[in-house]
Amino acid sequence: MTATDSGAPPAAPHDSPDAPATAPEGVAHPRAIRSFVMRAGRTTTGQARALAELGPRYIVPWRPQPLDLAATFGRQAPTVLEIGFGMGDATAHIAALMPEVNFLGCEVHEPGVGALLKHIGERGLQNLRIVQHDAVEVLDRMLQPGQLAGIHVFFPDPWHKLRHHKRRLIQPPLVHQLAGRLAPGGYLHCATDWQPYAEQMLQVLGAEPLLANTADGYAPRPAYRPETKFERRGLKLGHGVWDLVFRRV
Repeated sequence: MTATDSGAPPAAPHDSPDAPATAPEGVAHPRAIRSFVMRAGRTTTGQARALAELGPRYIVPWRPQPLDLAATFGRQAPTVLEIGFGMGDATAHIAALMPEVNFLGCEVHEPGVGALLKHIGERGLQNLRIVQHDAVEVLDRMLQPGQLAGIHVFFPDPWHKLRHHKRRLIQPPLVHQLAGRLAPGGYLHCATDWQPYAEQMLQVLGAEPLLANTADGYAPRPAYRPETKFERRGLKLGHGVWDLVFRRV
């Protein structure tokens, strides 16, 4: 997760921030856009143990071919994709709250994957699976149109500097692809604590013809999304958090 409240160390860009954004044939958006940035981080002993013991069961191998969700989860159920779950606290909370829903989390950072696996083991969560790979490529190759009941994108990296805005995840080509992966009536829920990014999200999501806003502008925080400790700290300091919930028409 490239979140401003994820508790991860500062981001280290994976390549030049001003590198040209080019799209290979068959890819609908520039490959310079990723769902993550590389970060420093140390995997703890507990996370490493969870990776070794639970990873083989709950981590779905990256394969550039369609994913059979029913076989992956061992049941037929609505599936929600989360892009960048950080250390997995919110993901585990939501999965525990809604055991009737399958949750597929994409995260590239090993400490976060290990942390969510720990949650899975400690809480006995059976409705969570993880793909340790770039969510943009997972969307491209593993997920099919109309396959998802929902998508969560919580606190993606805001890329504050103007020259870095092209790296923001929420851009028209990717939003169109996200919308296409949703079943009719499915939802896309984004959240950010950076107002300029919230304004861009509202504009981009509002311009996507496959999506309709569920609110008059920003949405109240849905009850299933927990406040993080960083969010609570920011709210006490007068900082805002903006939720956007759009539905597939």
